Amino acid sequence: MELIHLGWGAEFEAAFLKFGQAGLEPARVAVQHRQAYGVYSQRGEVSAEISGRFRHETAVASDFPAVGDWVVIEHLPREAKCVIHAVLPRRTKFSRTAPGGVEEQVVAANIDDVALVASLTALNLRRLERYLALVWESGASPLVVLTKADLCADPEAAAATQQVCAVAGSVPVYAVSNETGAGLDELRTCLRPGRTLALLGPSGVGKSSLINRWWGEARLEVQPVRERDQKGRHTTTRRQLFCLPDGALVIDTPGMRELQLWEGVVGVEDAFADVAELARGCRFQDCRHETEPDCAVLQAVQDGALEQARLLSHRKLQREAAYQEQRHDKQAQAETKKRHRVIHKMARVIKRERDQE
Repeated sequence: MELIHLGWGAEFEAAFLKFGQAGLEPARVAVQHRQAYGVYSQRGEVSAEISGRFRHETAVASDFPAVGDWVVIEHLPREAKCVIHAVLPRRTKFSRTAPGGVEEQVVAANIDDVALVASLTALNLRRLERYLALVWESGASPLVVLTKADLCADPEAAAATQQVCAVAGSVPVYAVSNETGAGLDELRTCLRPGRTLALLGPSGVGKSSLINRWWGEARLEVQPVRERDQKGRHTTTRRQLFCLPDGALVIDTPGMRELQLWEGVVGVEDAFADVAELARGCRFQDCRHETEPDCAVLQAVQDGALEQARLLSHRKLQREAAYQEQRHDKQAQAETKKRHRVIHKMARVIKRERDQE
């Protein structure tokens, strides 16, 4: 398996140089299990485990390998598995605050494009805005895929698509049907050899069905929509990187019930580019668009050029991003102290071992 077909590039090559000189090999994480990983390497797909030293020296969960990461591996002689010694610097990453906690969870790493998948039968524009902010923050390029177009009358689907286009701004929007195939040829142009596309969205919107369509066969398990409300049901249980027959790379992900920002100051501004453009006309540069005089954003709401709900969503995400930024400053200090404790502990162990020699 050629590394370039897995998304390998010059920046990863440069970061890997010192490891290559030590006789180690690069691989890309395809799937994460409870205590192990599946990785793609030049030798094919192989099982991998974290080295004891890596586990001991890694202070935070987000520094462990995630699906899409490039890792440094050592193949074990006479065993059909390898050991992961390091994670190469990530080019991009889609992160959120881990459910029920305060840590970062890296959902997918080194992604080029992110398809935000939503059902035309159950649109949530505010959730879509949140997804867009997270994708822009990740460094990847977003696109929006609206599935189940066959379950909507044409005027209804057109109206919903128009609403999404207003929220998405310059982001491409595709309305498709996995049942009839409508719109899938146009969407397929987003798949390119060596590039990684991650599929994100709620459960049951048809992410796995899209991959089966692209693959040309039913590789992933899917479930039919419920009769009573025409909603899909949860199928995917883990994140996984697939290599499609045409050379494109796709990451399938489970639906996410919680979607809290981890970082987002830049992502929020990109996701609300229309609000940022209007804000240029405000009298005050630090206008919060709440009660300030001569606020171009509030005037746009009054004139009907900007929806009140979109402005409220912008305020909410701005506050959340600002809170996360403030919290990370404190957390970074705590993590630095934790790393120092680990280093000092190891130094004491080494000194003790040398004294005993």
